[in-house]
Amino acid sequence: MNMFTAFTTSTSNSSFDGEGGKGVRLSIASKQPVAISDGDHFAIREGGKTVGSGVVTRVVA
Repeated sequence: MNMFTAFTTSTSNSSFDGEGGKGVRLSIASKQPVAISDGDHFAIREGGKTVGSGVVTRVVA
């Protein structure tokens, strides 16, 4: 599934840099409805390049 959506993130720090091979925990709030379920894979893209990817572990309605 390809989609474009704007979202905001929440982390324990206001700014962070993830290191390659290390895990990062994010809370993401979409600005528009998105069909997503636990276990779905996602990619974070910026400027046409994939800068992150992961698996949805929990959806909070």
